[in-house]
Amino acid sequence: MQNTGPHRPAAPDTAATPTHCPYCALQCGMNLTRVDGGTVEVSERADFPVNRGALCGKGRTAAAVLAPGARLTSPLVRAGDGALVPAGWDEALDRIAGNLERTRAEYGADALGVFGGGGLTNEKAYALGKFARVVLGTSQIDYNGRFCMSSAAAAGTRAFGLDRGLPFPLEDIPRTGCVILVGSNPAETMPPSLPYFTELRENGGTLIVVDPRRTRTAEQADLHLAPRPGTDLALALGMLHLVVAEGRVDEAYVEERTSGWEEARAAAMAHWPEYVERITGVSVPELREAVRLFCTPDAAMVLTARGPEQQAKGTDTVGAWINLCLATGRAGRPRSGYGCLTGQGNGQGGREHGQKADQLPGYRRLTDPAARRHVAEVWGVDPDALPGPGRSAYELLDALGTDVRSLLVMGSNPVVSAPRAAHVEERLRSLDFLAVCDVVLSETAELADVVLPVTQWAEETGTTTNLEGRVLLRRRAVTAPDGVRGDLEVLHGLAGRLGVEKGFPTDPEEVFEELRRASAGGPADYSGIDYRRLAEEDGVFWPCPAPPADTGTSTSTSTSTVPHPGTPRLFLDRFATDDGRARFAPVAHRPSAEEPDAEYPVLLTTGRVVAQYQSGAQTRRVAELNAAAPGPFVELHPRLAARLGAAEGDPLAVVSRRGRAVAPARITTGIRPDTVFMPFHWPGAGRANTLTNPALDPTSRMPEFKVCAVRVETVTS
Repeated sequence: MQNTGPHRPAAPDTAATPTHCPYCALQCGMNLTRVDGGTVEVSERADFPVNRGALCGKGRTAAAVLAPGARLTSPLVRAGDGALVPAGWDEALDRIAGNLERTRAEYGADALGVFGGGGLTNEKAYALGKFARVVLGTSQIDYNGRFCMSSAAAAGTRAFGLDRGLPFPLEDIPRTGCVILVGSNPAETMPPSLPYFTELRENGGTLIVVDPRRTRTAEQADLHLAPRPGTDLALALGMLHLVVAEGRVDEAYVEERTSGWEEARAAAMAHWPEYVERITGVSVPELREAVRLFCTPDAAMVLTARGPEQQAKGTDTVGAWINLCLATGRAGRPRSGYGCLTGQGNGQGGREHGQKADQLPGYRRLTDPAARRHVAEVWGVDPDALPGPGRSAYELLDALGTDVRSLLVMGSNPVVSAPRAAHVEERLRSLDFLAVCDVVLSETAELADVVLPVTQWAEETGTTTNLEGRVLLRRRAVTAPDGVRGDLEVLHGLAGRLGVEKGFPTDPEEVFEELRRASAGGPADYSGIDYRRLAEEDGVFWPCPAPPADTGTSTSTSTSTVPHPGTPRLFLDRFATDDGRARFAPVAHRPSAEEPDAEYPVLLTTGRVVAQYQSGAQTRRVAELNAAAPGPFVELHPRLAARLGAAEGDPLAVVSRRGRAVAPARITTGIRPDTVFMPFHWPGAGRANTLTNPALDPTSRMPEFKVCAVRVETVTS
């Protein structure tokens, strides 16, 4: 039953509803209003502290995907002639449940796979993980967030005992003295965050950008370092070497608040500046200047994004940047620290509540007996009945059609977003059965046996957790079209058909109440947060445990106990390790999984453009965004273009060991001569992820999206 209290408007279609953008991890505040003709208008919401009213083009046009012509409004099933045809909900759900049951009976529970998404609300991510483990009994669940933040999460957990993208709010950035921004281009990936960096410089601070391309963000930096792709680890180690050599180590801090320094120091000292210059292409004077800018002020930060993280050594690379922060006393102190700029809309919450292969809700480890007992008690099942850890995202996709025979996909489009995408597409086609829940007919949905049209951000209530760890309430602003249901309704309907009648409510607030209990006492503790608080306080930072007198089982607003205020800033007193100390990581540079050679002499790196988002499944359906970014391109240096005899706009083929992509040339001096860049938002001939390397980080299981060896060829008609 839907709760319609003051924090959940009962009839939101006519009044302005404060909510949040469906796209990146800023989760910008916005207002939605239904206007004449049934269209939805997006307007600024200046009171929300993260974006302070600013919206990028994607946010401004987000309501365009709500239009019936842009999205699915009926279930689709595969007919005998191979076509997807409209069907009723009962037929579609019966077909999914029947095929899942047949697969399980013939091949066992682990022949069933579930693939989730970092854009799902906390409630959906929680329910999906529970559905996989309780209803299906499978260990084979992971999600596309494994492709985004997993290396930073692994490194942060190893160093600090806890992963939260930013351990401080964005408002601290303008108040620090120096920021090193590694492999991030917020001017295009999250434009409303750019004012924080502008204010940093206006306040006298400095911005260092590490990127092989001279991006819009790099153009605003005080210092731009352009290392060869895949060498960020060596760069960080070279800077730490100079910190030691120049006597800039905060010895008292290292002694009082860290462990493992001697091993990390020895590893760094093997990376002297001239050696690092040869590896990275960053000159020794630039290295020295970066160290000076970082170490001179009282406070400083290092922020990483996908550049250093999406590598087969991403965990160690992020660990090396964390080492730099620890050696200089820059972590767990005001206006200082290491942070990860999370990418997907609920990339933070999506990895906390159980849709990841090795985790249970509250960021608990699936292999921890105490965690299994706690969550099993909340779920009303035997702890021994919970499956163990399953395959990571790419490994799960690679096993399709062999070990995993049937797959349920919710909120993801791996045909475009996965590495070695042509192989992944082939694996999806080889399945006995594929069901996809999506807002639009994505490239992955086009391959499905059953497609379910589900509600999207403005048509449902739920919570997300932004890149700061701020838990937010998205409010339903409009009614979904007839024929569309919520993901929670889908899981409820499937669970019932598969013999589990209870435990999968359709009301998101009821799901969140259970999530509170499941997360209580865990690293990501939400037990002190409820919908009413989120509405009244405009978000609450986790961890936020319930007061001692509150069991976390009620939304009561009793004043007998004082609610926990939430935790905007982590680690100021101690780190989340057993002994309270941060741990250095003794890491050393190693080559990328695939280095250039005579056959493939150029490096490819991939990324985003400002007008598109992730696999583009939704943004490619917005006319204004398509006009700004109509298709893929190959960005290359004039010297490489001259060697190829290529002019601006000429079609170029980029070829790797995994396939071939064709897109027009975009010639610029803003990229290294040994590197080409392609955005990854498009399917078809220009699909960048046809080329990318699925080599996996041994710890995080992150694929190496950001660097692979290619050759570039002109295309003749």
